[in-house]
Amino acid sequence: MVRSTAWLLGALLGLICVLPLVLMTPRTAQCTSLKTLENKLIGRRRNMKHNLPINYTIRVHYEEVFKLSNISRLRARVEDLEDGDLQDVWLLVNQEVLKRILRVLPVRHPSYKYTTDLEDLFRKVQQVFPPQTDEREPPERIEEIYKRVKEIDSKGWRFVTPKSLLDNCYRTMHCLFKDCFSSEDREQDCECTSFPYCTSSLPLPLNSALSN
Repeated sequence: MVRSTAWLLGALLGLICVLPLVLMTPRTAQCTSLKTLENKLIGRRRNMKHNLPINYTIRVHYEEVFKLSNISRLRARVEDLEDGDLQDVWLLVNQEVLKRILRVLPVRHPSYKYTTDLEDLFRKVQQVFPPQTDEREPPERIEEIYKRVKEIDSKGWRFVTPKSLLDNCYRTMHCLFKDCFSSEDREQDCECTSFPYCTSSLPLPLNSALSN
């Protein structure tokens, strides 16, 4: 009888430990990963400003300067645009941004490990992204962004501080994944209406693609 009771208690405790994992939905897993990324991005000021020379910039594609204003324009001007399309763009753009930052940082630089940790967190976020349906292709203008970000010999470049790029990542993340963050977490609504966050940052390729 004692053994049966002990076995039942052990089984119950095991169920209690496993149950949260079973009940964890893809959305919950995604939000958990994004919250971890958010906590890491809080250190961007020290690592991307204080640990680098004053006004230090790196060369990036125009499309990699992905701001709130770009989200608003895409929502307004691209037909059949889904939230998943913008989230995929956000993920791709910021993964490329981190690669560019790592290319200019020596391994012994004080911000190198911070940047590699961010890159690892982005991979974890990607693993819990909801899969896109095979029957649907992203809008043409979204596919154009994918191609331009991957272009080696692009004609459109900008020189931007690493901190500004991660600021963009932080703000747009809160807007594109509203379900994962409270209104208090978000610095700005995605319907960008105020300076300076709404200042256009893509004067050539992306803006021209959205002007038609």
